[in-house]
Amino acid sequence: MNKILKEKISVLPAQPGCYLMKDKHGTIIYVGKAKLLKNRVRSYFTGTHDGKTQRLVSEITDFDYIITSSNLEALILEMNLIKKYEPKYNVLLKDDKSYPYIKITNESYPRLIITRKVKKDGGKYFGPYPNAGAANETKKLLDRLYPLRKCRTLPDRVCLYYHIGQCLAPCEFPVSDEVNQRLVQEIVSFLNNGHQEVKRDLKYKMEEASESLNFERAKELRDQIQHIDAVMEKQKMTMNDQVSRDIFAYTYDKGWMCVQVFFVRQGKLIERDVSIFPFYQEPEEDFLTFVGQFYSSEEHLKPKEVLVPADADQEMLQQLLGVKVMQPKRGKKHQLLQLAEKNAVQALRERFALIERDEERTIKAIEELGETLRIDCPYRIEAFDNSNIQGTNPVSAMVTFIDGKPAKKDYRKYKINTVTGPDDYGSMKEVVRRRYVRLLKEEAPLPDLILIDGGKGQLSAAKSVLEDELGLLIPVAGMAKDEKHKTSNLIMGEPAKAVQLERNSQAFYLLQRIQDEVHRFAISFHRQTRKKNMFTSILDEVPGIGEKRKRLLLRHFGSMSKMKEATLEDFRKISIPESVAEELLKRLHQTK
Repeated sequence: MNKILKEKISVLPAQPGCYLMKDKHGTIIYVGKAKLLKNRVRSYFTGTHDGKTQRLVSEITDFDYIITSSNLEALILEMNLIKKYEPKYNVLLKDDKSYPYIKITNESYPRLIITRKVKKDGGKYFGPYPNAGAANETKKLLDRLYPLRKCRTLPDRVCLYYHIGQCLAPCEFPVSDEVNQRLVQEIVSFLNNGHQEVKRDLKYKMEEASESLNFERAKELRDQIQHIDAVMEKQKMTMNDQVSRDIFAYTYDKGWMCVQVFFVRQGKLIERDVSIFPFYQEPEEDFLTFVGQFYSSEEHLKPKEVLVPADADQEMLQQLLGVKVMQPKRGKKHQLLQLAEKNAVQALRERFALIERDEERTIKAIEELGETLRIDCPYRIEAFDNSNIQGTNPVSAMVTFIDGKPAKKDYRKYKINTVTGPDDYGSMKEVVRRRYVRLLKEEAPLPDLILIDGGKGQLSAAKSVLEDELGLLIPVAGMAKDEKHKTSNLIMGEPAKAVQLERNSQAFYLLQRIQDEVHRFAISFHRQTRKKNMFTSILDEVPGIGEKRKRLLLRHFGSMSKMKEATLEDFRKISIPESVAEELLKRLHQTK
């Protein structure tokens, strides 16, 4: 522990609040809460910890803290800070799953849609559903029974849905508010477990149709009844009170926590959710944070009732969520809670083997790589690769690996602007310059290691920009390839020398994964660029096609293959003259 940390810890207050741990770049890597800030923060730097907590502590070079007036206020602040900064050691605790809901829109002519985001827009939401398939099946059933409008924007004339009896066609015929509201109320009733009443009504109509010898209509009604049974009765467990509730249970071992959530809707257990993540505070506190974050997103509606284990802080959760929170001691609710806990224990047991193997492949691999290269552990690695064919359509790509895993939201593509012809070194200089000038301007986190797909020339080009132009002392290594285009070793240092890695080491396997990924990303981007440029160049060669018609053709057809398959009639529909269309088709068919 450095001198600055010791001094800051010695003056920490014995009050509730939140603390924000920072790494050497000043990036917030962990946010936590505490009843007593002084004791909690000091505990990270004293005593023994498991491996994952040691990794967190090894990265901490500074921290900030915010005092709150209560534990509840600290919990709410912690959730907001995690949402704002997305620290890498908190991000696994966030529940990022989204479930489908059925929504009745709040419009003059309401629609029935499926959505994964719950918004405060006046719409009515029902769910969550076990999966998109279950939500779609239920929506199809409701579409058959209740003819709300289907089109997002009202068309000029009636569509197929009107002709098959699934829409009242407000685009052409007047539909009163009373009719719309009646349909909405019937759908609400159906989704609130009123489907039994609908079944009885359909059965009565089926018998009437059968007595009237209208067997075709009777068959349609019978099929609808069977469809209701198929869609609505696929439930795992039933309770008689028809209440919507979520049931939380958790277990923990070896610094990992598993939270199991059962979704009960209208008394039926429709789905379960399992989340497994590392925790760095007291398990009861991280469980509180998880539950709070579970409902802070737009993916989860709060039910009427939440069940939690006996060791959870019921009072704090009730204040936080604003719904009834229970800790049942007996009866069916207690059995459900026990079942959720049993599932959590089993899920964590099954995942430990996978977790340990994943740790071996990722975290231990970057630690081993750092030791071999004699640098700090490269938690963030950025890799570059160029792609061109004889200098045409030159592009470059960059991939990012964080903690040994690909971080796809941080991938970047670059079209080469300042280099003409097959100049691999010039291209590398351009993209490295563009990438790190931007990071410096935005004060964004810099990588711990930069990998260049290439030999000494590409490595030298990247270093000249980083060190001579930008004054950045970031470790840079070149990924040299063998005759099979696979990583053979790393080139690093001044002068550049090969750094040998054990071929069966996790660090070597990590390098291969990085090289394969950056090469794949660069090649796919180059193909897209080449195809688009080829398409555009053909259009430029055809007399009668200017910028306006080029945009029209690109927007309408989208690809050369679709345009090749088009007929003259297809071109006529978008006002392309026949002579121009014939010439374009001729040139397209001449092109391989």
